[in-house]
Amino acid sequence: MENMIRLVGPERAVEFLGIRLVGLNATNGTKLLFTLVIIVAGLLLGALLRRLSRRVLRKRDDRRAEFWVGQGIKVATTVLLILGVFSVWFDDPARLTTALGLVTAGLAFALQKVVTAVAGYFVILRGRTFNVGDRIVMGGVRGDVIAVDFTQTTIMEMGQPPPVQGADPAVWVQSREYTGRIVTVTNAKLFDEPVYNYSRDFPYLWEEMRLPITYTADRQRAERILLDAADRHTLKLGELGREALDEMQRRYVLQRADLQPKVYYRLTDNWLELTVRFIVRDHGIRGLKDAMSRDILQALDQAGIGLASATFEIVGLPPVRIDSVGKKGDDAGSCKPEEC
Repeated sequence: MENMIRLVGPERAVEFLGIRLVGLNATNGTKLLFTLVIIVAGLLLGALLRRLSRRVLRKRDDRRAEFWVGQGIKVATTVLLILGVFSVWFDDPARLTTALGLVTAGLAFALQKVVTAVAGYFVILRGRTFNVGDRIVMGGVRGDVIAVDFTQTTIMEMGQPPPVQGADPAVWVQSREYTGRIVTVTNAKLFDEPVYNYSRDFPYLWEEMRLPITYTADRQRAERILLDAADRHTLKLGELGREALDEMQRRYVLQRADLQPKVYYRLTDNWLELTVRFIVRDHGIRGLKDAMSRDILQALDQAGIGLASATFEIVGLPPVRIDSVGKKGDDAGSCKPEEC
């Protein structure tokens, strides 16, 4: 074994089977060993801190606090690892500056998208774009943010309402409910496309339901039915939304918005379309609209108001010729075509 691996020369270079290995000597071997120790210690320290933080914060049931503490631990341990490795391998400040310049230039050229994604991660850490648990649209994906990494954001995808079913990528769930697919989106999308946030600052949405009725129907009664259903299911939401809206107006230049349910009329060729507008939370929209629809249908049946459908008026009809064919010798079938 001693003849196979030897340390030779003043720099104690490693020689294997009589072949000197370039760049490998006793000093570099010691540095490599210290590097492995630093990496293992850093990973163990990060895992221990994350486990302790989850155990403490799980009692508070605060997912956002758990997320931000975890991200802080991840960034801190990464910085410590980088500083530890650099301090082992670059003991000369002049060499460290040169190496950093070369590494930075190489990364900027070869890993442009990765660098942009990491930059997007630090923008996300500011907390002004979205947080974990927020419902967003990012990179064409709708859903709830379930994890954020240095380069990617992980989203639990949700479906799309019928008016936007043609959006790409297409989904089979026609409502804002989970599809079951977990999608990863690069953080670089933060700089290329707008990010739509359903939850930040104002966790409410304005929704609409359309009801077509005939022009002869009792439209005042139909309007009252829509308003009663909206009031019954969204009264408390309007009160809570008022506080959030006041906070938004304090922070941003925002016009006053009406949170009370309201019905709008629209004239069409076939029917009168009544649209009720109301406020809902960013989650649970399908269940709320389902409950409203059941109440509205029951009230319409009691009032004798039916839903309108498309009607067609035939204004012209081509000549119709009918030939009656009977048995041989039958008088019913012996008439001439023009007499039948």
